[in-house]
Amino acid sequence: MVPLHENSRVIILGGGPSGAACALTLKRKASMMGKRIDIILIEGKQFAGELHHNQCVGVLSPPLPRLLSDELGIPFPDHLSRSKITGYVLHTKNERITLDGGEEPSIALRRVQFDDFMLDEVRKAGITVMTARAVDIELHGDKVIIYTENAPVEGDVVVGAFGLDEGSAAMFGRVSDYRPPDELSSVVTKYHPSSEVISLFGERIHAFLPTHPRIEFGGITPKGNHLTINIAGKSVDSPLMQSFLSMPEVVKLFDHMKDMGKFDHDDARLFKGRFPCTLAKGYYGNRYVMVGDAAGLVRSFKGKGVTSGIQTGIRAANTMLFVGISKEAFHDDYCPANEDIISDMPYGRVMRFITITLARFGLLDAVVRAAKTDPGLRGALFGAVSAQFAYKPVLIKSIQPRRMLGVVREFLK
Repeated sequence: MVPLHENSRVIILGGGPSGAACALTLKRKASMMGKRIDIILIEGKQFAGELHHNQCVGVLSPPLPRLLSDELGIPFPDHLSRSKITGYVLHTKNERITLDGGEEPSIALRRVQFDDFMLDEVRKAGITVMTARAVDIELHGDKVIIYTENAPVEGDVVVGAFGLDEGSAAMFGRVSDYRPPDELSSVVTKYHPSSEVISLFGERIHAFLPTHPRIEFGGITPKGNHLTINIAGKSVDSPLMQSFLSMPEVVKLFDHMKDMGKFDHDDARLFKGRFPCTLAKGYYGNRYVMVGDAAGLVRSFKGKGVTSGIQTGIRAANTMLFVGISKEAFHDDYCPANEDIISDMPYGRVMRFITITLARFGLLDAVVRAAKTDPGLRGALFGAVSAQFAYKPVLIKSIQPRRMLGVVREFLK
């Protein structure tokens, strides 16, 4: 249970950004240390050729480009960028406000293309990638065994980078204390309007906080030649997407889209996805550790899932290389390394509760009106919507007495 030594084998389940980041970090830093670490990454999906759709909206936020170059030694794939996101337009039932303020723009791209890029970098690094699905696992005192559709694989430690895959979660749940995080569901579609309509959106995401009790938020994101439209909540479905598109604040935005633009066979096709909203239970133990969505180590409420996934993949690799692969090692090193995410989760839950409550009772209009004359409140809204800042300072800034008084004044008008 000491740190990984010469010829140790690490098995990584999942080839998304968090699993790829963990593999690349292990390979790079072990080489710097003069160690040979055997790494096997198991991924059942085929990202090349875009045969699998990824329901993630695909907006990558800072400091992701620096993480790739500084920590993983690979360049950011600028060629995959569809558009830059410099700000947001927040819509409530009757109001809207433009929010800008990020130090760096976010980058909108197709997630499946980014996943393919990351996995290709893994292969270029000489890391073994097995195209198969894991079907069972055994955790022993001296080794782990992963059974796949192809062949069994033995190793010293296993990294769970399988997102919210129910089969993999159940597999770990049978042999450990692991329980997956709570989750929100999402419905995603896209639409190809005319180039004139795309230009109206510019470089801003339109975010909606509707009064509908089952839709927590919605978004319309410009991505080069099309718009990605998504909604999220505890149990959103296709009728709710139609309800969202019929909301007056959304219809008003789409008034410019009477011409349907160029036809695309994917337009209006719906895809369902999920993302975590709590920390997983038992997300580490002797000879196993979860990263990214599987651990629930993402920004609460919404946003920055890819960035957090890569950060946690890097941090798990560091713990295994320099501290150990026991439950104690992950507790003493991996958990503190993720304190920036974990400590902010309670504030994210409070922010989510406040936002949902205000939206349901139609009180967000007053917040937006107050923010139009209060730069501090406007900055807090940007932080909440963009997820580029921790929720603690955003919440503290939002509930200052003079700001609350301004909101009350607007509500009473």
